[in-house]
Amino acid sequence: MPRTRHSSNLGARARALLTTSAVIVTGTSLAGASPTAAAPLTAISGRDDHSPQGAPPLPTTASDWKPVAYILGRTGSVIGGTVYHVALPRTDLKVTSKGVAIKPGFALGGYVNFAKYREHALVMGDLVITEDELPKVTDALQKAGIEQTGLHKHLLQQSPAIWRTHIHGMGDPLALARGVKEALAATSIPAAPPSKPTQPPIDLDTATIDKALGRKGTADGGIYKFSIARRDTVTEGRHILPPALGITTAVNFQPLGGRMAAINGDFVMTADEVNKVIRALRRSGIDVVELHNHMLDEQPRLFYLHFWATGDGTRLAQAIRPALDVTNLTKPTA
Repeated sequence: MPRTRHSSNLGARARALLTTSAVIVTGTSLAGASPTAAAPLTAISGRDDHSPQGAPPLPTTASDWKPVAYILGRTGSVIGGTVYHVALPRTDLKVTSKGVAIKPGFALGGYVNFAKYREHALVMGDLVITEDELPKVTDALQKAGIEQTGLHKHLLQQSPAIWRTHIHGMGDPLALARGVKEALAATSIPAAPPSKPTQPPIDLDTATIDKALGRKGTADGGIYKFSIARRDTVTEGRHILPPALGITTAVNFQPLGGRMAAINGDFVMTADEVNKVIRALRRSGIDVVELHNHMLDEQPRLFYLHFWATGDGTRLAQAIRPALDVTNLTKPTA
C-alpha cells in the first residue's frame, strides 16, 4: 500500500513557524498586502478525503491563496479550478546547451503548485537551481520538512550547470509556503518575473506542427508549447492528483530561425511504456537526456523522460509523434 504523508511530516520546525509573526516580504507585487493577510485559508466544502476512490482537490480561486502569495512575495494563478500555480522562471540566468541560448520558458521554467484537500494542503514543485545553489536549497527544504522527490537535469550539455529538484509537502498551507520561501531565499530566482512582453512571432509552421502532433499548441514567450495529460487517474494515498500539478507530457519548441527549432520537454510514463518511448525517440534520432521519478509513492508509478533534438520544426514534430502514441495520453484532437 502506498504510504500517506500527513501534516506531521512538516516536523517541529514547520509547526513552530505557525506561531511566528507574519513575515514581512520585500519586493512583493501584492497590492495592499499586510501581515494580517497571512491568515489560514478558508475551508471549502467538498468530497471527504476518505472516499474509497480518493479525493480530488477542492475547488479554489486565486483569492483563497492570498496569504500564501503574501508569504512567497509572488502571485500565481489557478489552473483547472483546483491548483494554485506560481511560476518561477530563471530569467536571471544565461544558459547555453549545444550552442543554443536557452530561453526561460523552454527549459528553465520552475514552479510551485498548491492544492487544497479537505484536511490539509499539498505543495508540489520543480525548482530550477544552479549547482552552487543546490546544497543551500537542499538544506533549507530539509529544515522545513519539505521532501525532495527528484533531482536531475533537463539538458545534456549546459553552461552553467543547472539542476531541477522536485519538492513535496503536505500540511498547513502557510507553513508550506514559509518552507518554500526559505528554499527560494537560497537562490537568485527573481522575486517576480518581468512584465510579460508582447508575444514575439513564432518562426515555425505551427499549423503543420499541430497537425503532426494531433493537438493544438500554445505560444508562450516565444516558445511553442504542448502540455498533454494522461488518461489515468493518478493518486497518492487518499488524494487524486490532477494533471495541473505537473503530471503531463510536455513538448516545447524553441525557434532557431528559418523554421528550425530545438525541442525539449518530458514524457510522463508508466513502467511498461518507458522503453517503448525510448525506442521510438531513438528511431527518430532524438536524444534521451534523463529518466527519473518526480514523486515517491504515486499510483500508478510514473517515470519521466527528458529529450532533446534540433532540426526542422515540422520534421521534429513528426519524429516525436510515435513516442506520444505509445503512452496513455488523452486522445489527439486532430
